[in-house]
Amino acid sequence: MTENGVWFRWNPKNRYSIASLWPLLPEAGMAGNPRPGIMLYSLSSSQAQAAYLEVDHARKAGIEAIFVAGGPHPSARAEETLQHFDCVVIGEGEESLPKLVAALQQGRSPDDIRGIAYRERGRVRFTSPNEELVDLDRHPPFQPPLIAPIEISRGCPWGCAFCQTSRLFGPVMRHRSIECIMKYAGLRSYQRFTSPNALAYGSDGRRPRLDRVESLLRSLHELGQQIFFGTFPCEVRPEFVTEPALDLIERYCANRSLSIGGQSGSDRVLQSVGRGHNVHAVEVAVERCLERGILPQVDLILGLPAEIEEDQNATLDLGERIVSRGGLVRMHRFMPLPGTPLQNCCPANLSQNVKARAGKLTRSGQASGKWFLDGPGSRAPQR
Repeated sequence: MTENGVWFRWNPKNRYSIASLWPLLPEAGMAGNPRPGIMLYSLSSSQAQAAYLEVDHARKAGIEAIFVAGGPHPSARAEETLQHFDCVVIGEGEESLPKLVAALQQGRSPDDIRGIAYRERGRVRFTSPNEELVDLDRHPPFQPPLIAPIEISRGCPWGCAFCQTSRLFGPVMRHRSIECIMKYAGLRSYQRFTSPNALAYGSDGRRPRLDRVESLLRSLHELGQQIFFGTFPCEVRPEFVTEPALDLIERYCANRSLSIGGQSGSDRVLQSVGRGHNVHAVEVAVERCLERGILPQVDLILGLPAEIEEDQNATLDLGERIVSRGGLVRMHRFMPLPGTPLQNCCPANLSQNVKARAGKLTRSGQASGKWFLDGPGSRAPQR
């Protein structure tokens, strides 16, 4: 079975994940559909059901493959995933994935590989957890010709109740060294990055170390790089948007916008989800950006479980203030993500008044998002 090769299941939604995993298995190919051999999937919760159907159909079609899943959803819902897949890589896969593939190619059990769940004789088995955090410098962020934004930081100390980051990568923030980043930065003339909070580079994630941020940006600037920092696919926390931080953005970066995680216009809701900042911090960050001619793009969530209509109206009040001052808003519908404290919570209902206000804000052209859609984010997951 495994003589047919190793394949990453490629699609545009998981391209950044595949870019970081490919260096672990440089002999692997990319496939748009299941093929015989070892098929590797990286899944978020929004992709899980489609992947399950695909794997089930592939088995019925007689495709002889070992199906392996990793990513946020399989890591949190390994037993569910193993109703369809053969193996799951739980959490960080840099150390365990190559070992698992080697074991499968050799026909060995993966029981001695940490951080694996697998099916054996109809039973689900878990190996010992992989407790050692990955050193980012030991693993390339991508492998040419597949080039992606460079992951400069991983992990988050805040543990927001709706977010998978701290559960998947741990509460300790780790950073790729400037030397390692520079090694890969020269492969193209502009740079984007992935990080839970770009302005926390080099820090513990709670207290900024702008000296280290400046060292990174200065090094890239001296390389002649066009730098996009703190914008898609990154974001920044509002309390990290200080005047000295904006000085660095203006001095070294090409972007004239910042993606800011605001999440709610209600201090009560922000406290309930453990955000660690208040609404005032969001408004200060917005004002500081606008004063510099930097466009703030603020993420807001509607339907967090603790919300009542008063909280939702407060979030829309904040969105309207941001838009009226010249900023942009991205509104999202709360989705209960597996592995988080809110995984079994139903989204709060949106009143007709709230829907009308959100619709008006969206039609203004200065707000975007999928807050209005029914789907995975509008109902509680199955227990």
